[in-house]
Amino acid sequence: MAREQVLADAIALTDSPIEHDFKQDGPHVVTGPVAIAGAEPGDVLKVDILDLAPRVPYGVISNRHGKGALPGEYPLTKAQAEPSAKHPERYGNVSIYTPIKETDNGWVGLMSGPDEKPITFPLNPFMGLMGVAPDTDAAPSSVPPLAVGGNADINELGEGTTVYYPIRVDGGLFYTGDGHFAQGDGEVALTALEGSMRATFRLTLLDGDDDTAKIPGGNLDQMLGETDTHWVTVGLDPSLDEAMKAATRESIRFLHDFYGIDQATALAYMSAATDFEISQVVDATKGVHGLIRKADFEALSTAD
Repeated sequence: MAREQVLADAIALTDSPIEHDFKQDGPHVVTGPVAIAGAEPGDVLKVDILDLAPRVPYGVISNRHGKGALPGEYPLTKAQAEPSAKHPERYGNVSIYTPIKETDNGWVGLMSGPDEKPITFPLNPFMGLMGVAPDTDAAPSSVPPLAVGGNADINELGEGTTVYYPIRVDGGLFYTGDGHFAQGDGEVALTALEGSMRATFRLTLLDGDDDTAKIPGGNLDQMLGETDTHWVTVGLDPSLDEAMKAATRESIRFLHDFYGIDQATALAYMSAATDFEISQVVDATKGVHGLIRKADFEALSTAD
């Protein structure tokens, strides 16, 4: 990496005197919070993701001891005593520096295979961390995702998609961070291909008491995603089994409340036609998301 490719704000952040504890605070660089005028509990924040652009021509994929899908097996290095924010090298991380470049077929990531032959894969940029503030006096960690968003790591929610967040505190307090250039479902190493991203959003306040606000699925209790083709429902729990159950329950609720489908039919429909994917298994609270195809409900008038 050339020195001029290191961002000035990254250098300034590294040199900052701000105290930071990886374990308590989380490892993410977070932008915000942004207060939304007039937002109050019971409302919903609609976030349209308009544009995502890499700021640097490289990203990093990291694996750390005690983390990832195979803790205790990977990384194949030794951790040292007393790792900390001041001594991150003691964690024994294995981090794979990964250049990215734009091709005729879009952006790709580049890794070195045997005999330095290239391994290439397409990029799919999204923000791993987006959300609104939870109703708590405690300083939350940036690691576990919550019903109000946070580190959800759902790779479907990239440029051109929308996410709805239930507001829990006055002002809503939207925040974002954790730019992902590409991530496979599961995020098994610990991180995705992550790098600095310039993100552009449109924030729209939906009044929870206004019937014309068109909040999908009525009064939301947790985040909901929307793409051109699918609704994205979310289940979260420290147990992957329970996260799957939570995603199934939320999908039934959504189909019932938004389309008027009875619960038994909703469950049967999902068994035949809905994919449930593992968002990630590495953020303490595991995530599963359902992909409900919009086209299947074109005949239902309540979707208008």
